[in-house]
Amino acid sequence: MKLSPFRPLSRRLGILLAPLVFTGCMVGPSYKRPTAIVSPKFKELRPAPGWNYANPALAELPKGTWWTIYNDPVLNQLEAQVELNNQNVKEYESRYRAARASINSIRAQLYPTLSGSLTFNRQSAGRGSRSSGTVVSNGGTTEVGGAMPSNSTANTYGMGPSASWDLDLWGKIRRQIQAQVTETQASAADLANAKLSYQAQLATAYFNMRYQDSLHDLLQRNVKFYERSYEITRNQYEAGTADPTTLLQAKTQLEQTRAQATATQANRAQYEHAVAILIGKTPADVSIAPGALPRDIPAIPVSVPAQLLERRPDVAAAERRMEEYNAQIGAAIAAFYPEVKLSASYSYSGDPVGSLVQVANRIWSLGASATETIFSGGSRTAAVHEADANYDLYVATYRQTVLTALQGVEDQLSNLRILAQQADEQKVALDAANKAVTVALNQYLAGTQIYTTVITSEVTALSNAQTALQIQQSRILDSVTLIQNLGGGWDATSLPSKNSMQKDNPFLPTFIQKDKNFLPSNR
Repeated sequence: MKLSPFRPLSRRLGILLAPLVFTGCMVGPSYKRPTAIVSPKFKELRPAPGWNYANPALAELPKGTWWTIYNDPVLNQLEAQVELNNQNVKEYESRYRAARASINSIRAQLYPTLSGSLTFNRQSAGRGSRSSGTVVSNGGTTEVGGAMPSNSTANTYGMGPSASWDLDLWGKIRRQIQAQVTETQASAADLANAKLSYQAQLATAYFNMRYQDSLHDLLQRNVKFYERSYEITRNQYEAGTADPTTLLQAKTQLEQTRAQATATQANRAQYEHAVAILIGKTPADVSIAPGALPRDIPAIPVSVPAQLLERRPDVAAAERRMEEYNAQIGAAIAAFYPEVKLSASYSYSGDPVGSLVQVANRIWSLGASATETIFSGGSRTAAVHEADANYDLYVATYRQTVLTALQGVEDQLSNLRILAQQADEQKVALDAANKAVTVALNQYLAGTQIYTTVITSEVTALSNAQTALQIQQSRILDSVTLIQNLGGGWDATSLPSKNSMQKDNPFLPTFIQKDKNFLPSNR
């Protein structure tokens, strides 16, 4: 069996090129994560009356299902549908898959390009015409020529493969792969951040709906109380001991409170509709039974600020994009170096088809070329400066993202601390207002106070009750926001590794597959 002339040559080329590939020659700066602006501890991390922070050593947020900390089965069921059905999350998931597919698209440039051709040519000749040409066969050149019969035709068939390979000697393609891999990791972090954001939006809408339910119950309890007061006043009016003004005042207070209770249903409906959209369903398909706003605020484990660098998906995305644009600098610098390309072809040409694949009709060629841009008007230098500026932009973006994350945590910690104190103080005020109502009503029944005093006391008590409920709502919502600002149950180890996105490819040359330095290192 005859060996192809490509085999010994390709073996030699592999030996010659292997050292270049194994050294992993990639021009441009190596990536080192820039330092972030973080404080050693949170300013607000101190005990607060009525609410304490969990000890991070003893408790942590549930991994991935942080909402279970509220112990609400309905909320748990709704949250589980966000990742599956929320259309905005699906959008980010599609972006991640597209970014991951782009890795293979860029990596394909590392492989030789192989193409095949099949040609047919039919030529006619006039009287006395001659044909001539050169045929390369078996490594030699033969001149052929002669007169073709007048008014004759000749067929020529050709077939064979050809290959070309752009050698990535300076790492331009590998830098582009590195950039795309880190962009894919950033897209994965964006996806995680989208999930966390919409899960937090769902919890916020759900607890707002529960606030409306609790407010409706509070107003309905007061409606029943005012109904009894109105009944007493009407009996007194019929007995001649109360004037018409007192009766009308009692009626006005009753109907106003009843109207307020009805108004809560409009707000509740809107929050229920928002929940439906967040779980990817139409409002007509979602009906949630009324329920009460939670009374207890769960203890949330809060550690040191530096943990936000690993726990916040938006911080992780910003950090990954810094490496992406650091790799783009190397790709821009590689444009200053020559491009080396190998080419080869192997074909048969002749007539008839039956005798086409014969040694005498074989044509082959091998070639190598190197090209270098001598003058480009400064475009390559400008591209490097642009890549440097983009990298600096993302360093600033990363540091600002960290600062914003720290601000968000501090805001919610201070809110929870202050609201816990306010809740205790409001409870004292509410107890006093309720006692004032009882005293005023007894004095009115005894005839020592006018009914206006009773109304004033009842309005004050209801206002204090509503304030207490609003404080409870704010504490619940701030706890959700705090969990979101802490990253939920996510951490950077959830990002797909670089190696997982660059598995061995059967089309990649063996000596590249076995060299771990060839592809960008894992994070």
